[in-house]
Amino acid sequence: MASTVAAIATGSAPGGIGVIRISGERAVAIAAEVFSPMDGSSLCDMKGYRAKYGHIVLDGEQADNAVALIFRAPKSYTGEDVAELSVHGGLLMVQKTLEAVLKAGAAPAGPGEFTKRAFLNGKLDLTQAESVAELIAAEGEQSLKASYHALQGALSRAVNGVLEKLLDTSALMAAWVDYPDEEIPALSYEELTATLSECQTALQALLNRYDNGQTVTKGVTTAIVGRPNVGKSSLMNMLTRTDKSIVTHIEGTTRDIVEENIRLGGMVLRLMDTAGLRDSQDLVEAIGIQKAYQALEEAQLVLAVFDASQPLDEYDRELMEKCRGKKAVAVINKTDLTPLLDTAIVEAAFEKTVSISAKFDEGLDSLSAAVSELLGVANFDTAAPLLANARQKQHCERAYESLCEALDGAAAGVTFDALNVMIDSAADELLALTGKKATTEVVENIFKNFCVGK
Repeated sequence: MASTVAAIATGSAPGGIGVIRISGERAVAIAAEVFSPMDGSSLCDMKGYRAKYGHIVLDGEQADNAVALIFRAPKSYTGEDVAELSVHGGLLMVQKTLEAVLKAGAAPAGPGEFTKRAFLNGKLDLTQAESVAELIAAEGEQSLKASYHALQGALSRAVNGVLEKLLDTSALMAAWVDYPDEEIPALSYEELTATLSECQTALQALLNRYDNGQTVTKGVTTAIVGRPNVGKSSLMNMLTRTDKSIVTHIEGTTRDIVEENIRLGGMVLRLMDTAGLRDSQDLVEAIGIQKAYQALEEAQLVLAVFDASQPLDEYDRELMEKCRGKKAVAVINKTDLTPLLDTAIVEAAFEKTVSISAKFDEGLDSLSAAVSELLGVANFDTAAPLLANARQKQHCERAYESLCEALDGAAAGVTFDALNVMIDSAADELLALTGKKATTEVVENIFKNFCVGK
Protein backbone atom coordinates (compact mmCIF):
# COMPACT_ATOMS: atom_id res chain seq x y z
CA MET A 1 0.00 0.00 0.00
CA ALA A 2 1.46 3.36 -1.07
CA SER A 3 2.26 5.61 1.90
CA THR A 4 0.40 8.64 0.54
CA VAL A 5 -2.41 8.58 -2.02
CA ALA A 6 -4.63 11.18 -3.68
CA ALA A 7 -7.80 11.32 -5.77
CA ILE A 8 -10.62 13.61 -6.79
CA ALA A 9 -13.31 13.21 -4.13
CA THR A 10 -16.10 15.01 -6.00
CA GLY A 11 -18.13 14.02 -9.06
CA SER A 12 -16.84 13.95 -12.62
CA ALA A 13 -18.99 16.88 -13.73
CA PRO A 14 -18.59 20.67 -13.46
CA GLY A 15 -19.68 22.08 -10.12
CA GLY A 16 -19.18 24.91 -7.69
CA ILE A 17 -16.33 23.15 -5.89
CA GLY A 18 -13.99 20.28 -6.68
CA VAL A 19 -12.13 18.49 -3.88
CA ILE A 20 -8.80 16.67 -4.11
CA ARG A 21 -8.25 14.40 -1.12
CA ILE A 22 -4.76 13.35 0.02
CA SER A 23 -4.12 10.76 2.76
CA GLY A 24 -0.94 9.35 4.25
CA GLU A 25 2.17 10.29 6.17
CA ARG A 26 3.20 12.96 3.61
CA ALA A 27 -0.29 14.28 2.90
CA VAL A 28 0.26 17.74 4.39
CA ALA A 29 3.74 18.15 2.94
CA ILE A 30 2.49 17.24 -0.53
CA ALA A 31 -0.45 19.65 -0.21
CA ALA A 32 2.03 22.37 0.77
CA GLU A 33 3.82 21.85 -2.57
CA VAL A 34 0.62 22.82 -4.40
CA PHE A 35 -1.16 25.22 -2.04
CA SER A 36 0.08 28.62 -0.82
CA PRO A 37 -1.81 30.13 2.17
CA MET A 38 -2.85 33.76 1.74
CA ASP A 39 -1.35 34.70 5.14
CA GLY A 40 2.09 33.34 4.20
CA SER A 41 2.05 30.60 6.85
CA SER A 42 3.03 26.97 6.26
CA LEU A 43 0.49 24.15 5.97
CA CYS A 44 2.97 21.83 7.66
CA ASP A 45 2.63 23.84 10.88
CA MET A 46 -1.16 23.62 10.95
CA LYS A 47 -3.04 21.65 13.56
CA GLY A 48 -5.87 19.33 12.66
CA TYR A 49 -9.39 20.53 11.92
CA ARG A 50 -8.09 23.82 10.56
CA ALA A 51 -8.63 25.55 7.21
CA LYS A 52 -6.56 28.03 5.23
CA TYR A 53 -7.57 30.26 2.33
CA GLY A 54 -4.99 30.70 -0.40
CA HIS A 55 -3.92 29.82 -3.95
CA ILE A 56 -3.25 26.71 -5.98
CA VAL A 57 0.20 27.05 -7.50
CA LEU A 58 0.88 25.26 -10.80
CA ASP A 59 4.33 25.43 -12.37
CA GLY A 60 5.25 28.34 -10.13
CA GLU A 61 2.19 30.44 -10.97
CA GLN A 62 -1.00 31.07 -9.03
CA ALA A 63 -3.78 29.23 -10.87
CA ASP A 64 -6.87 29.37 -8.63
CA ASN A 65 -8.22 30.52 -5.30
CA ALA A 66 -8.65 27.58 -2.96
CA VAL A 67 -9.21 26.34 0.58
CA ALA A 68 -7.01 23.74 2.29
CA LEU A 69 -8.42 21.59 5.10
CA ILE A 70 -6.05 19.66 7.36
CA PHE A 71 -6.93 16.63 9.50
CA ARG A 72 -4.28 15.07 11.71
CA ALA A 73 -3.93 11.37 12.53
CA PRO A 74 -5.61 9.58 14.12
CA LYS A 75 -8.59 11.96 14.15
CA SER A 76 -9.39 11.82 10.47
CA TYR A 77 -11.60 9.73 8.21
CA THR A 78 -8.76 7.40 7.25
CA GLY A 79 -6.93 7.52 10.58
CA GLU A 80 -3.95 9.11 8.78
CA ASP A 81 -2.92 12.69 8.09
CA VAL A 82 -5.37 14.02 5.49
CA ALA A 83 -5.34 17.19 3.40
CA GLU A 84 -8.24 18.29 1.22
CA LEU A 85 -7.84 21.00 -1.41
CA SER A 86 -11.10 22.65 -2.49
CA VAL A 87 -10.83 24.48 -5.81
CA HIS A 88 -13.35 25.87 -8.27
CA GLY A 89 -15.20 22.92 -9.76
CA GLY A 90 -14.30 23.17 -13.42
CA LEU A 91 -13.12 19.79 -14.68
CA LEU A 92 -9.83 21.12 -16.05
CA MET A 93 -8.91 22.95 -12.83
CA VAL A 94 -9.68 19.93 -10.67
CA GLN A 95 -7.70 17.60 -12.94
CA LYS A 96 -4.71 19.99 -13.11
CA THR A 97 -4.64 20.23 -9.31
CA LEU A 98 -4.68 16.44 -8.96
CA GLU A 99 -1.85 16.14 -11.50
CA ALA A 100 0.20 18.62 -9.46
CA VAL A 101 -0.46 16.65 -6.27
CA LEU A 102 0.63 13.41 -7.95
CA LYS A 103 3.74 15.14 -9.33
CA ALA A 104 4.56 16.29 -5.79
CA GLY A 105 4.79 12.67 -4.63
CA ALA A 106 1.33 11.21 -4.03
CA ALA A 107 0.27 7.97 -5.70
CA PRO A 108 -3.15 7.66 -7.39
CA ALA A 109 -5.72 6.22 -4.98
CA GLY A 110 -7.49 3.04 -6.02
CA PRO A 111 -11.24 2.38 -5.78
CA GLY A 112 -12.38 2.83 -2.19
CA GLU A 113 -8.80 3.51 -1.09
CA PHE A 114 -9.70 6.06 1.59
CA THR A 115 -12.47 3.95 3.11
CA LYS A 116 -10.25 0.86 2.99
CA ARG A 117 -7.59 2.75 4.95
CA ALA A 118 -10.27 3.77 7.45
CA PHE A 119 -11.12 0.09 7.87
CA LEU A 120 -7.51 -1.08 8.12
CA ASN A 121 -6.74 1.66 10.66
CA GLY A 122 -9.70 0.70 12.83
CA LYS A 123 -11.87 3.73 12.14
CA LEU A 124 -14.68 1.59 10.69
CA ASP A 125 -15.50 -2.09 10.74
CA LEU A 126 -16.35 -3.89 7.51
CA THR A 127 -20.12 -3.48 7.85
CA GLN A 128 -19.70 0.27 8.30
CA ALA A 129 -17.31 0.44 5.35
CA GLU A 130 -19.87 -1.36 3.16
CA SER A 131 -22.53 1.08 4.32
CA VAL A 132 -20.50 3.93 2.81
CA ALA A 133 -21.03 2.44 -0.65
CA GLU A 134 -24.70 1.84 0.16
CA LEU A 135 -25.09 5.47 1.27
CA ILE A 136 -23.56 6.76 -1.96
CA ALA A 137 -25.75 4.47 -4.08
CA ALA A 138 -28.99 5.16 -2.17
CA GLU A 139 -31.86 6.30 -4.40
CA GLY A 140 -34.76 6.20 -1.94
CA GLU A 141 -35.33 8.02 1.34
CA GLN A 142 -35.59 4.83 3.40
CA SER A 143 -32.45 3.43 1.78
CA LEU A 144 -30.60 6.62 2.63
CA LYS A 145 -31.67 6.49 6.28
CA ALA A 146 -30.91 2.77 6.64
CA SER A 147 -27.43 3.22 5.15
CA TYR A 148 -26.73 6.13 7.47
CA HIS A 149 -27.70 4.15 10.58
CA ALA A 150 -25.50 1.27 9.39
CA LEU A 151 -22.62 3.73 9.05
CA GLN A 152 -23.26 4.83 12.62
CA GLY A 153 -22.83 1.20 13.72
CA ALA A 154 -26.39 -0.16 14.09
CA LEU A 155 -25.48 -3.56 12.64
CA SER A 156 -22.06 -3.59 14.27
CA ARG A 157 -23.57 -3.12 17.72
CA ALA A 158 -26.10 -5.89 17.20
CA VAL A 159 -23.49 -8.36 15.93
CA ASN A 160 -20.92 -7.43 18.56
CA GLY A 161 -23.53 -7.87 21.29
CA VAL A 162 -24.06 -11.48 20.19
CA LEU A 163 -20.35 -12.00 19.66
CA GLU A 164 -19.48 -10.81 23.16
CA LYS A 165 -21.87 -13.35 24.71
CA LEU A 166 -20.45 -16.17 22.58
CA LEU A 167 -16.83 -15.31 23.34
CA ASP A 168 -17.51 -15.02 27.08
CA THR A 169 -19.30 -18.38 27.04
CA SER A 170 -16.54 -19.99 24.98
CA ALA A 171 -13.84 -18.68 27.32
CA LEU A 172 -15.67 -19.96 30.40
CA MET A 173 -16.24 -23.38 28.85
CA ALA A 174 -12.61 -23.67 27.69
CA ALA A 175 -11.33 -22.72 31.12
CA TRP A 176 -13.66 -25.18 32.84
CA VAL A 177 -12.58 -28.02 30.49
CA ASP A 178 -8.84 -27.22 30.48
CA TYR A 179 -8.45 -26.45 34.19
CA PRO A 180 -10.80 -28.79 36.06
CA ASP A 181 -8.83 -28.48 39.29
CA GLU A 182 -9.16 -24.70 39.48
CA GLU A 183 -12.04 -22.99 41.27
CA ILE A 184 -13.83 -21.98 38.10
CA PRO A 185 -17.61 -21.57 38.39
CA ALA A 186 -19.38 -24.49 36.74
CA LEU A 187 -21.54 -23.71 33.70
CA SER A 188 -24.83 -25.59 33.65
CA TYR A 189 -26.52 -26.81 30.50
CA GLU A 190 -29.50 -24.65 31.46
CA GLU A 191 -27.38 -21.48 31.58
CA LEU A 192 -25.66 -22.43 28.34
CA THR A 193 -28.94 -23.09 26.57
CA ALA A 194 -30.38 -19.76 27.75
CA THR A 195 -27.38 -17.82 26.43
CA LEU A 196 -27.28 -19.65 23.09
CA SER A 197 -31.03 -19.24 22.65
CA GLU A 198 -30.73 -15.50 23.24
CA CYS A 199 -27.97 -15.27 20.61
CA GLN A 200 -29.94 -17.43 18.20
CA THR A 201 -33.00 -15.19 18.53
CA ALA A 202 -30.93 -12.07 17.83
CA LEU A 203 -29.46 -13.56 14.65
CA GLN A 204 -32.86 -14.84 13.53
CA ALA A 205 -34.23 -11.30 13.86
CA LEU A 206 -31.46 -10.03 11.55
CA LEU A 207 -32.18 -12.74 9.00
CA ASN A 208 -35.93 -12.11 9.15
CA ARG A 209 -35.37 -8.46 8.22
CA TYR A 210 -33.11 -9.23 5.27
CA ASP A 211 -35.69 -9.47 2.48
CA ASN A 212 -37.54 -6.33 3.54
CA GLY A 213 -34.21 -4.59 3.93
CA GLN A 214 -33.24 -5.50 0.37
CA THR A 215 -36.58 -4.15 -0.81
CA VAL A 216 -35.85 -0.84 0.89
CA THR A 217 -32.19 -0.47 -0.04
CA LYS A 218 -31.92 -2.07 -3.47
CA GLY A 219 -35.32 -1.26 -4.99
CA VAL A 220 -37.96 -3.52 -6.47
CA THR A 221 -38.29 -4.65 -10.08
CA THR A 222 -41.88 -3.76 -10.92
CA ALA A 223 -43.85 -4.80 -14.01
CA ILE A 224 -46.88 -2.80 -15.14
CA VAL A 225 -49.02 -5.41 -16.89
CA GLY A 226 -52.48 -5.58 -18.43
CA ARG A 227 -54.37 -5.93 -21.69
CA PRO A 228 -54.18 -3.11 -24.30
CA ASN A 229 -55.65 0.32 -23.54
CA VAL A 230 -56.22 -0.23 -19.81
CA GLY A 231 -53.87 2.70 -19.08
CA LYS A 232 -50.51 1.03 -18.37
CA SER A 233 -48.53 3.74 -20.13
CA SER A 234 -50.64 6.46 -18.50
CA LEU A 235 -49.84 4.90 -15.11
CA MET A 236 -46.15 4.80 -16.06
CA ASN A 237 -46.25 8.49 -16.92
CA MET A 238 -48.13 9.34 -13.72
CA LEU A 239 -45.51 7.53 -11.63
CA THR A 240 -42.51 8.99 -13.46
CA ARG A 241 -44.03 12.48 -13.77
CA THR A 242 -42.92 12.49 -17.41
CA ASP A 243 -44.20 11.44 -20.84
CA LYS A 244 -41.94 8.41 -20.66
CA SER A 245 -44.39 6.11 -22.46
CA ILE A 246 -46.39 6.92 -25.59
CA VAL A 247 -50.12 7.06 -24.90
CA THR A 248 -52.70 6.65 -27.69
CA HIS A 249 -56.11 5.03 -28.12
CA ILE A 250 -54.58 2.57 -30.63
CA GLU A 251 -54.10 -0.97 -29.30
CA GLY A 252 -50.52 -2.23 -29.48
CA THR A 253 -48.91 1.23 -29.11
CA THR A 254 -46.43 -0.13 -26.54
CA ARG A 255 -44.40 -2.86 -28.24
CA ASP A 256 -41.26 -3.03 -26.15
CA ILE A 257 -40.55 -2.69 -22.44
CA VAL A 258 -40.05 0.91 -21.28
CA GLU A 259 -38.00 1.16 -18.08
CA GLU A 260 -37.54 3.87 -15.47
CA ASN A 261 -36.61 4.09 -11.79
CA ILE A 262 -38.95 6.08 -9.54
CA ARG A 263 -39.33 6.83 -5.84
CA LEU A 264 -42.67 5.87 -4.32
CA GLY A 265 -43.29 6.26 -0.61
CA GLY A 266 -39.57 6.35 0.19
CA MET A 267 -38.89 3.18 -1.87
CA VAL A 268 -37.36 2.77 -5.30
CA LEU A 269 -39.39 0.94 -7.93
CA ARG A 270 -37.61 -0.19 -11.09
CA LEU A 271 -40.59 0.14 -13.40
CA MET A 272 -41.21 -1.77 -16.61
CA ASP A 273 -44.12 -0.64 -18.82
CA THR A 274 -45.01 -3.65 -20.96
CA ALA A 275 -46.93 -4.41 -24.13
CA GLY A 276 -50.65 -5.13 -23.79
CA LEU A 277 -51.55 -8.79 -23.27
CA ARG A 278 -53.44 -10.12 -26.28
CA ASP A 279 -53.01 -12.35 -29.34
CA SER A 280 -51.28 -10.50 -32.16
CA GLN A 281 -50.28 -11.42 -35.71
CA ASP A 282 -47.85 -8.49 -35.79
CA LEU A 283 -44.37 -10.00 -35.40
CA VAL A 284 -42.88 -7.02 -33.55
CA GLU A 285 -45.83 -6.66 -31.19
CA ALA A 286 -45.84 -10.43 -30.56
CA ILE A 287 -42.23 -10.22 -29.40
CA GLY A 288 -43.18 -7.36 -27.08
CA ILE A 289 -46.06 -9.39 -25.65
CA GLN A 290 -43.72 -12.31 -25.03
CA LYS A 291 -41.41 -9.94 -23.13
CA ALA A 292 -44.40 -8.73 -21.13
CA TYR A 293 -45.17 -12.27 -19.97
CA GLN A 294 -41.50 -12.74 -19.08
CA ALA A 295 -41.49 -9.48 -17.07
CA LEU A 296 -44.66 -10.62 -15.29
CA GLU A 297 -42.96 -13.87 -14.34
CA GLU A 298 -39.67 -12.37 -13.15
CA ALA A 299 -40.80 -9.13 -11.46
CA GLN A 300 -40.65 -8.80 -7.68
CA LEU A 301 -43.81 -6.67 -7.80
CA VAL A 302 -46.63 -6.57 -10.36
CA LEU A 303 -48.97 -3.66 -10.92
CA ALA A 304 -51.85 -5.43 -12.68
CA VAL A 305 -53.90 -2.78 -14.45
CA PHE A 306 -57.63 -3.11 -15.21
CA ASP A 307 -60.02 -0.77 -17.02
CA ALA A 308 -62.90 0.32 -14.78
CA SER A 309 -64.97 1.27 -17.82
CA GLN A 310 -64.80 -2.20 -19.42
CA PRO A 311 -66.02 -5.63 -18.25
CA LEU A 312 -63.45 -8.33 -17.58
CA ASP A 313 -62.27 -10.25 -20.62
CA GLU A 314 -60.19 -13.41 -21.07
CA TYR A 315 -56.90 -11.53 -20.87
CA ASP A 316 -57.91 -9.87 -17.59
CA ARG A 317 -58.78 -13.27 -16.17
CA GLU A 318 -55.53 -14.76 -17.42
CA LEU A 319 -53.63 -11.93 -15.73
CA MET A 320 -55.43 -12.54 -12.44
CA GLU A 321 -54.48 -16.22 -12.63
CA LYS A 322 -50.82 -15.50 -13.40
CA CYS A 323 -50.62 -13.11 -10.45
CA ARG A 324 -51.62 -15.79 -7.95
CA GLY A 325 -48.81 -16.36 -5.46
CA LYS A 326 -46.99 -13.20 -6.53
CA LYS A 327 -46.71 -9.83 -4.84
CA ALA A 328 -49.21 -7.98 -7.00
CA VAL A 329 -51.44 -4.94 -6.63
CA ALA A 330 -54.60 -4.68 -8.73
CA VAL A 331 -54.78 -1.15 -10.15
CA ILE A 332 -58.27 -0.27 -11.37
CA ASN A 333 -57.77 2.65 -13.74
CA LYS A 334 -60.17 5.07 -15.51
CA THR A 335 -62.37 5.61 -12.48
CA ASP A 336 -63.34 8.91 -14.10
CA LEU A 337 -65.45 6.95 -16.65
CA THR A 338 -68.76 5.11 -16.28
CA PRO A 339 -67.99 1.89 -14.34
CA LEU A 340 -68.62 -1.45 -16.02
CA LEU A 341 -65.95 -3.58 -14.31
CA ASP A 342 -67.00 -6.12 -11.67
CA THR A 343 -64.51 -4.90 -9.07
CA ALA A 344 -65.53 -7.57 -6.55
CA ILE A 345 -64.00 -10.28 -8.76
CA VAL A 346 -60.74 -8.33 -9.04
CA GLU A 347 -60.59 -7.58 -5.32
CA ALA A 348 -61.10 -11.26 -4.51
CA ALA A 349 -58.09 -12.20 -6.61
CA PHE A 350 -55.59 -9.74 -5.09
CA GLU A 351 -54.36 -8.95 -1.61
CA LYS A 352 -54.34 -5.23 -2.44
CA THR A 353 -56.58 -3.33 -4.84
CA VAL A 354 -56.52 0.42 -5.52
CA SER A 355 -58.60 2.65 -7.77
CA ILE A 356 -56.97 5.45 -9.75
CA SER A 357 -57.48 7.85 -12.62
CA ALA A 358 -54.11 8.12 -14.32
CA LYS A 359 -55.56 10.71 -16.70
CA PHE A 360 -56.37 13.06 -13.83
CA ASP A 361 -53.43 12.00 -11.62
CA GLU A 362 -55.67 10.62 -8.87
CA GLY A 363 -54.96 7.74 -6.50
CA LEU A 364 -51.18 7.90 -6.22
CA ASP A 365 -51.19 8.05 -2.40
CA SER A 366 -53.44 4.98 -2.20
CA LEU A 367 -51.15 3.09 -4.59
CA SER A 368 -48.08 4.08 -2.58
CA ALA A 369 -49.68 2.85 0.66
CA ALA A 370 -50.78 -0.43 -0.92
CA VAL A 371 -47.31 -1.14 -2.32
CA SER A 372 -45.63 -0.36 1.02
CA GLU A 373 -48.01 -2.62 2.93
CA LEU A 374 -47.74 -5.45 0.40
CA LEU A 375 -43.93 -5.38 0.44
CA GLY A 376 -43.87 -5.28 4.24
CA VAL A 377 -42.09 -1.94 4.52
CA ALA A 378 -44.99 0.29 5.58
CA ASN A 379 -43.57 0.55 9.11
CA PHE A 380 -39.98 -0.31 8.29
CA ASP A 381 -37.58 0.87 11.01
CA THR A 382 -34.56 2.29 9.19
CA ALA A 383 -32.70 2.71 12.51
CA ALA A 384 -32.82 -1.03 13.28
CA PRO A 385 -29.79 -3.22 12.46
CA LEU A 386 -29.92 -4.47 8.89
CA LEU A 387 -27.93 -7.01 6.91
CA ALA A 388 -27.00 -5.07 3.79
CA ASN A 389 -25.82 -7.70 1.32
CA ALA A 390 -25.38 -11.38 0.53
CA ARG A 391 -21.94 -11.55 2.18
CA GLN A 392 -23.29 -10.34 5.51
CA LYS A 393 -26.32 -12.60 5.24
CA GLN A 394 -24.18 -15.67 4.51
CA HIS A 395 -22.01 -15.14 7.58
CA CYS A 396 -25.09 -14.57 9.73
CA GLU A 397 -26.76 -17.73 8.39
CA ARG A 398 -23.67 -19.83 9.10
CA ALA A 399 -23.41 -18.45 12.62
CA TYR A 400 -27.11 -19.17 13.17
CA GLU A 401 -26.70 -22.75 11.90
CA SER A 402 -23.76 -23.33 14.25
CA LEU A 403 -25.85 -22.09 17.17
CA CYS A 404 -28.68 -24.43 16.16
CA GLU A 405 -26.22 -27.31 16.18
CA ALA A 406 -24.90 -26.25 19.58
CA LEU A 407 -28.41 -26.05 21.04
CA ASP A 408 -29.27 -29.48 19.65
CA GLY A 409 -26.03 -30.81 21.09
CA ALA A 410 -26.71 -29.29 24.50
CA ALA A 411 -30.17 -30.86 24.53
CA ALA A 412 -28.57 -34.23 23.75
CA GLY A 413 -25.97 -33.84 26.51
CA VAL A 414 -22.93 -33.42 24.23
CA THR A 415 -19.75 -32.61 26.16
CA PHE A 416 -18.72 -29.00 26.68
CA ASP A 417 -15.53 -29.31 24.63
CA ALA A 418 -17.54 -30.49 21.61
CA LEU A 419 -20.13 -27.75 22.08
CA ASN A 420 -17.36 -25.19 22.29
CA VAL A 421 -16.23 -26.09 18.77
CA MET A 422 -19.71 -25.18 17.49
CA ILE A 423 -19.78 -21.94 19.49
CA ASP A 424 -16.33 -20.97 18.21
CA SER A 425 -17.53 -21.63 14.67
CA ALA A 426 -20.44 -19.24 15.17
CA ALA A 427 -18.12 -16.63 16.66
CA ASP A 428 -15.71 -16.93 13.71
CA GLU A 429 -18.52 -16.22 11.27
CA LEU A 430 -19.51 -13.08 13.17
CA LEU A 431 -15.87 -11.96 13.33
CA ALA A 432 -15.71 -12.38 9.55
CA LEU A 433 -18.97 -10.45 9.15
CA THR A 434 -17.54 -7.38 10.91
CA GLY A 435 -14.14 -7.81 9.28
CA LYS A 436 -12.12 -8.74 12.36
CA LYS A 437 -11.26 -12.04 10.67
CA ALA A 438 -11.88 -11.14 7.03
CA THR A 439 -9.40 -12.46 4.48
CA THR A 440 -7.38 -10.14 2.27
CA GLU A 441 -9.30 -11.44 -0.75
CA VAL A 442 -12.66 -10.54 0.80
CA VAL A 443 -11.49 -7.04 1.71
CA GLU A 444 -10.06 -6.40 -1.76
CA ASN A 445 -13.25 -7.67 -3.39
CA ILE A 446 -15.43 -5.35 -1.31
CA PHE A 447 -13.46 -2.18 -1.98
CA LYS A 448 -12.85 -2.75 -5.68
CA ASN A 449 -16.53 -1.88 -6.25
CA PHE A 450 -16.20 1.52 -4.59
CA CYS A 451 -15.74 4.71 -6.59
CA VAL A 452 -12.26 6.25 -6.71
CA GLY A 453 -12.06 9.12 -4.23
CA LYS A 454 -14.07 7.54 -1.39
